[in-house]
Amino acid sequence: MEKRRGPSIDPWGTPVDKLCALDTSPFHDTHIKDRPERRLWSTAEKTHTDLTSLNSKTERRLALSEIQHDHITERVWIGLRFLGDRWLWVDGDPLVYEAWPEGDQEHQCLLRKRCGALTKEGHWENWDCGEKLHFICY
Repeated sequence: MEKRRGPSIDPWGTPVDKLCALDTSPFHDTHIKDRPERRLWSTAEKTHTDLTSLNSKTERRLALSEIQHDHITERVWIGLRFLGDRWLWVDGDPLVYEAWPEGDQEHQCLLRKRCGALTKEGHWENWDCGEKLHFICY
């Protein structure tokens, strides 16, 4: 298994290159790795600046495959957040692809659930950023 190289250390003393190990993938340079620990969205975003953006059905399927492969049965944080008046990826890109459940309107009427998660069924959910969830990163 190839690892990302880098001098970064997370707050718990683990080298970041060990946290986001890369696996080989048929999807060109897209490598997604889920994380076994649970963190707040903001903590996961700060420590792993590459929370996953899912800009296509292929990327969503790759992320879903990774969490199913590791037998994670709960939702996981992705790099999606509601800022201002719209959903954006952590890199500031707007949504060009969406995977909200059919008929779901909750992601349009936000009070506290302003962070995005991927469910084990492959749908996006808006979730309270104060919850601790597993997460996926590049």
